[in-house]
Amino acid sequence: MTETTQPIRRALLSVFDKTGLDELARGLAEAGVELVSSGGTAAHLEGLGLPVTKVEEVTGFPECLDGRVKTLHPHIHAGILADRTREDHRQQLAELGVAAFDLVVVNLYPFQETVASGAGYQDVVEKIDIGGPSMVRGAAKNHASVAIVVDPAEYPATLEAVRAGGLDLAARRRLAAAAFAHTAEYDAAVARWTAEQVAAGAGPTGQVVPDAAASSAGEAFPARITPTWSLGETLRYGENPHQAAALYTDGEGGGVAGARQLHGKAMSYNNYVDADAAWRAAHDHGDQPCVAVIKHANPCGIAVGRDIAEAHARAHACDPVSAFGGIIAANREVTAEMARTVKDIFTEVVIAPSFADEAVEILTAKKNIRLLTAAAPVREGLELRPVSGGVLVQERDTVQARLEGEEGTPGGDDAATWQLVAGEAADEATLADLQFAWRAVRAVKSNAILLARDGASVGIGMGQVNRVDSCHLAVQRAGEDRARGAVAASDAFFPFADGLQVLVDAGIRAVVQPGGSMRDAEVVEAAQAAGLTMYLTGARHFAH
Repeated sequence: MTETTQPIRRALLSVFDKTGLDELARGLAEAGVELVSSGGTAAHLEGLGLPVTKVEEVTGFPECLDGRVKTLHPHIHAGILADRTREDHRQQLAELGVAAFDLVVVNLYPFQETVASGAGYQDVVEKIDIGGPSMVRGAAKNHASVAIVVDPAEYPATLEAVRAGGLDLAARRRLAAAAFAHTAEYDAAVARWTAEQVAAGAGPTGQVVPDAAASSAGEAFPARITPTWSLGETLRYGENPHQAAALYTDGEGGGVAGARQLHGKAMSYNNYVDADAAWRAAHDHGDQPCVAVIKHANPCGIAVGRDIAEAHARAHACDPVSAFGGIIAANREVTAEMARTVKDIFTEVVIAPSFADEAVEILTAKKNIRLLTAAAPVREGLELRPVSGGVLVQERDTVQARLEGEEGTPGGDDAATWQLVAGEAADEATLADLQFAWRAVRAVKSNAILLARDGASVGIGMGQVNRVDSCHLAVQRAGEDRARGAVAASDAFFPFADGLQVLVDAGIRAVVQPGGSMRDAEVVEAAQAAGLTMYLTGARHFAH
């Protein structure tokens, strides 16, 4: 024990989540700590047979307004905020007859969980905690005199410290930092939700108010954004060994950040980047079994198949050289048949919704391969990209085409909406290949050209500074035999006919592209001269 250690004689307990509360409260009572509590927490402690002073006994004022006002009182907050290193504060406590708190244990109403449950507007409003954050922030501010605990995981260490004589200043400062982060995350969630209600034109009970909705029309983004993430794990390093790195999560447990690792070495920074790209790419083809093989955030191959093993074999065949050391994402359970193929290929990560038991047995024979299971990626919402001095925000780019069984209005990604501008209308098989190629090219970095045949990519050109080079690269990767008779998708328009001519010379039979160039007529004329079928989508899928 040091001079900075604060003995714990009086504690305020007010928690919604009662995980671990029984053990903590019993331990505090056994250590001679006076317990003060409010509402349901006080009733719970009484049910345990523990001596407890109710908040209303301290304040001399009953809970009111359906429990909205319980702890918001000077006899509570003066006891939390008095800086006992100051003589004048100690004197004022004595004059006012206020007893100080040494320990505050609070967790908040489950706001985020209530929103996620789909609860109605008023139910969500009632879960906006007021008294809880006030106590948390007050105790955290006054960590010179008070210990604040917001996480049940801290209960055992806190109780151990109480039994040893109290919590020292370093521990109180660490707990205060965690408490401020906790309320910041909570307030950010409330701010996001209320901004969404404003954008939707919601009234005081959740109904849409026409005037309010009209006034917010065109305001696609809030005046400020308040994202918060929690540290998930510290990584060995970033993109390069001299860069420190960590993974933070949004707390919702979804996507690659929330994946469960079944086997293998710890994930690296680059593994996460590539796994996320692969995971999105594998989910762009609706209900068809699909596999994407990714290297440096670009596809080595994407394919659909009758089953997941066939989809993997066809995706790998697109560029087996580049697939060495790549990341494989499957939108179906990894079967033993697929695993038997993967085990002979040097692969960094395999990510899927699940793995068959035999597949796990086969793949875990490889010591270092990482096996991840994850929930399907979020397809809507906003994505952020830091730039110097700020951050860019945009809606996620998704393939919007409506597939069979899906709801929504078909857009430019649906082949039924495309405009035939050159050549004969594609037959059913060719149109299916064009639709596949258009969906797959979304996952390729611009300038992107993807060649496909029978639901599989056969050549991909990506990341070039002009579209002609991407066309050359796609044809080169495919080789003469696979390119001839394939179809092609371009993520953006052809600015000149030269890139298209590269595809024509390679024997491509049909092309899908957005259109929109001032030289569209020149490009269409070249396609017509070559007898090439060409569709315009009116949509594009740049990926920088």
